[in-house]
Amino acid sequence: MTAPEVCFEDLPAGRRIALGSVVVDRDEMLAFNRRFDPQPFHVDEEAARESLFGGLCASGWFTASLWMRCYVDGLLTRAASLGSPGGDEISWPAPVFPGDRLDAAMEVLAARVSASRPHLGLVTLLGTLTRDDGTPVYRGRFTGMFGRRDGAPAAAPGDPASP
Repeated sequence: MTAPEVCFEDLPAGRRIALGSVVVDRDEMLAFNRRFDPQPFHVDEEAARESLFGGLCASGWFTASLWMRCYVDGLLTRAASLGSPGGDEISWPAPVFPGDRLDAAMEVLAARVSASRPHLGLVTLLGTLTRDDGTPVYRGRFTGMFGRRDGAPAAAPGDPASP
């Protein structure tokens, strides 16, 4: 296994990272909506036209999943990621429609070495998706856990890394 390119030390507060973009695929969106969030404006063309959205729109959970995919592809696949204990904010300030092009980004809001597990750093992240017209469509704040480059031991398999 090769050494990760991005470790805790590479994620100081204030760092912003572009994570790429994604175009919303109608069939993929509908499959997700039908399975996980089958509200009429997510799955029924006529009901959606009559809704306040004016057409079929993505579930917020699908939108969050699009951001997560960009996060994995744009950062985590080359990082010393150790998971996440969760977050405390998620919002969908505007609807997402098939064909929308969304730009993903993240900002490091805070970073600190874990007091109880000094082999890892805790990074408070703000993830965003923005439609190509500048409209924000997703915002999520959570904690990411990242291994430290300085050679501190990693958590043993099965050892839940808690902050």
